[in-house]
Amino acid sequence: MFKPLFTLVTFGFLCGIAAAQSVNNEAIMARKQVPILCYHQIRNWRASDRQQDKDYIMPPATFKAHMKMLADSGYHTILPDQLYDYLTKGAELPSKPILLTFDDTDGDQYHEARPELMKYGFKGVYFITTTNILKNYHYMDFKQIKQLSDEGNVIGNHTFTHSNFKKLSGKAWEIEIDKPNEKLEKITGKPVKYFAFPFGLWNSQNLPELHKRGFMAAFQLSEPRDANDPLMTIRRILDCGYWSAATLDYNIKHDFGKVGAKKPGKVIAQVK
Repeated sequence: MFKPLFTLVTFGFLCGIAAAQSVNNEAIMARKQVPILCYHQIRNWRASDRQQDKDYIMPPATFKAHMKMLADSGYHTILPDQLYDYLTKGAELPSKPILLTFDDTDGDQYHEARPELMKYGFKGVYFITTTNILKNYHYMDFKQIKQLSDEGNVIGNHTFTHSNFKKLSGKAWEIEIDKPNEKLEKITGKPVKYFAFPFGLWNSQNLPELHKRGFMAAFQLSEPRDANDPLMTIRRILDCGYWSAATLDYNIKHDFGKVGAKKPGKVIAQVK
């Protein structure tokens, strides 16, 4: 019963170790960054939502407008394996590549985002906080996660309880990282190779723990990458709920139009 799962975990671990030994961090840092967008809740705003909450809450109509803009502008979604090959080997990507990521297991990512992605032939990465699975009717269930995987999307690890990565130590690595990997591999039948930091928070001293567990890459938010481990500190930006499609287009072009580790300023274009 447990042999296939053990094989998947072992395979992922060995692949991660081999990859960590062969990457050229300087070459990775020199390559132009691929735009990566991050989404959380996709629902209409409520009277109780604060302005800062709207960074993470996107009305469905806005999400639809943003996906249409990406499609009309000629963007092509890629998946993490393609990004990894580009960063480590210089593999060719489609024109105007972009990576779409979804955090926290929110059910509206299935009900609202999935149909829009399918409309344009887009794929995405769903970073699952496993304690949220079936937590209540607002979150995805096992069947929905499996379906997303079967449809060609990627399922990644977002810890067990959305715990701060910087504070993990000792037994917490097993609880927050290892057990979620096992659960997600059991659901999808596929190895879990990618990780996203809850709250976007990370520290360099804990990154080796991700390598030990066979992860090929990890995704933060908008902080500078670690030049000594850029694969484990790949940058994303939030697609904010109050941005117009034109504002999103501006931020994609300006926030990812640079290379290196220099910290970007917060780019929010006043485009209506």
